[in-house]
Amino acid sequence: MIYSMTAFGRARKDTEERSVTAEIKSVNNRFLDVTVKLPRMFGYLEEKAKARISERGISRGKIDVFITIDVLSSNGVEVSFDKAYTESYINALRKIASDYGLRDDISVSTVSRNQDIFLVKKADEDIEKEWRTVLPVLDEAIDMFLSSRLKEGNNMKNDIMEKKSNVMSLAAQIAPLSKADVDSQLEKLKDRIKELVGSEIPLDESRLITECALMADRLAIDEELVRLDSHFKAFDEIVSSDGPVGRKLDFLLQEINRETNTIGSKVNDASIAKIVVEMKSELEKIREQIQNIE
Repeated sequence: MIYSMTAFGRARKDTEERSVTAEIKSVNNRFLDVTVKLPRMFGYLEEKAKARISERGISRGKIDVFITIDVLSSNGVEVSFDKAYTESYINALRKIASDYGLRDDISVSTVSRNQDIFLVKKADEDIEKEWRTVLPVLDEAIDMFLSSRLKEGNNMKNDIMEKKSNVMSLAAQIAPLSKADVDSQLEKLKDRIKELVGSEIPLDESRLITECALMADRLAIDEELVRLDSHFKAFDEIVSSDGPVGRKLDFLLQEINRETNTIGSKVNDASIAKIVVEMKSELEKIREQIQNIE
């Protein structure tokens, strides 16, 4: 199963006491990096929200979670304010008014719009109650987020598998051309040796044949083609497996690239060299897509 690392999810729910909105968005990242932003008075829910992201099976990406909580009723809740923070905030507003020649219309209602000035004292059971209010909204946003990841992942899967099929088709064209390429290189080698030795020095045909056979082994690409075929099968298995597959595919693609480069370094035939270039071009496109996979 392929999931994209780029997605978005949003949910909202209103109760008699709270209006809760949760938004989740993500971009590519090698590891899981979760940032949760909450109103300051509900900051104690941050770790619970981070843990919930992992519990839902999200294991990779830069995840930003935004949770807004509007208090409609505060039964049994003691609300105070952070005096030092409030003074600093008011001073900042006054400096803005002074520096830019703005009208100083600071009022209680103006200042109170910044919910970060408020402090909320709660008992442990109240904290759990708040979490029970936020959790369903967060889960609904995660559901939308995961659905978005899966939809985009399926599109990426189709594109990757199409490109992989192109690479396989190109690789299949190499085998028939390879033997002729090796034979051609060996003939050129024989002619060159005879030219260098000259007619005055006897030529040891058996030694020449042995050396040519050794060179033929070095020029042959049968093993590389067999390993490529094995890698392609492993590629299909990984794509069809459960759980995160991005890193596995990235590693396997490196192996496919290595075999392709080895083939390119061994051959001397222009037709094969052209095919290798096309293969590398398709593999680079696959690599770019894999960077977006969880």
